[in-house]
Amino acid sequence: MAIIVTFDMEDTAAAQELYDTCIDRLTEGRGFASPADLPVPGLLAHIAGPVGGRWRVTDVWESPESFEAFGKILGPIIADLGYEGLRPDVSPAHRVVLR
Repeated sequence: MAIIVTFDMEDTAAAQELYDTCIDRLTEGRGFASPADLPVPGLLAHIAGPVGGRWRVTDVWESPESFEAFGKILGPIIADLGYEGLRPDVSPAHRVVLR
């Protein structure tokens, strides 16, 4: 079952910097233009940007297990950057439609 994972942070400038740094570390500086650029399979969709003075990252993962595998890589990166308390909201997806 697909899941929706959302990270929401208050400080847009600091949050965007955190996001960019995480992407750089996750992809070893290669950039992120496709789900295949991440170190684990299973990402179906990814959106990141400012929303109402906050910074939001929303992913759709094909299963909780695929996100858990990703979290094992992302979690230590976030902790190393001083945001160990950052936790996503995780919800089951009712429907996922992709182009």
